[in-house]
Amino acid sequence: MIGPQENEISLRRRWGVPLGVAAGVAAVSVAAVFALGGTGEAGTSAADPARGGAGPANPASAPGASASHGATSGGSGSAPSSPSSPSASRATSSKAADFTITDGTTTPIDAGSISRILSSCLGPDASQYHAVIAERMPLASSDTDGVVVAVNSAKQYVQCQTKGNKGQSQDSPPTFINDRLWGTGHTVEYFDSMLQPAGKGKYLMLGAGHYTSGVAKITISYGNDPKQYPARMAGGAFVYGAALSSDAPPSAHFMGPDPYVHAYDASGKEIYNQAKDPRFTSEK
Repeated sequence: MIGPQENEISLRRRWGVPLGVAAGVAAVSVAAVFALGGTGEAGTSAADPARGGAGPANPASAPGASASHGATSGGSGSAPSSPSSPSASRATSSKAADFTITDGTTTPIDAGSISRILSSCLGPDASQYHAVIAERMPLASSDTDGVVVAVNSAKQYVQCQTKGNKGQSQDSPPTFINDRLWGTGHTVEYFDSMLQPAGKGKYLMLGAGHYTSGVAKITISYGNDPKQYPARMAGGAFVYGAALSSDAPPSAHFMGPDPYVHAYDASGKEIYNQAKDPRFTSEK
């Protein structure tokens, strides 16, 4: 059973944005009002410019996924990667601070399951969307084991968390994740992210977002560990997931590490680092 403290962890991780910014749009979404009701932002409450951004791994050495055109931006980019490819290589116990990343692998969800997930998540509107990324996480919590990101003809995204063949959106309406905070013109925009308990001392961390056409690779680092794990990319969206264990004493209140998004262009140059983004660091 998930206790009140564990529920708070999940709610805090639902927003990948600073609380001060998110509060300005809370009234737009019923889900947002609930998420912002004193629980803070999604994993950025203790964001440190030095955490996850110091000494980033060489993008050429990280097993990244191919990029695709951003769905809401023009320009050229590499061809969309197949949704059937796994998003990341298995981690070998990357350890820092009071957590250990035990697995950074996600695996594709089959087409039949995707159809049922979107139907239960979106109801009669499901036929208007097609999935661009559908991945099972490396670890399942009591109510989440994967993510499906889909888009419609108006280039509006939805994010459905999955449990088996059922899906649900954390937002009302599900399209609320689109440009909800700072609109277009940014390299990376954030959808929903969360941290959920998945057994004694074990946690599932997942998140998603949008990237522009100039991005060739997206990776994720966690907390003050500089190691980066490749995200799954397709159709202008990205998804990441990781299984982690807590090295903190059992009596400690484990809030988990902050995930940091890194974006690289085709030459391998880092063009975005969330740990250095003033929209996040200004909230310290």
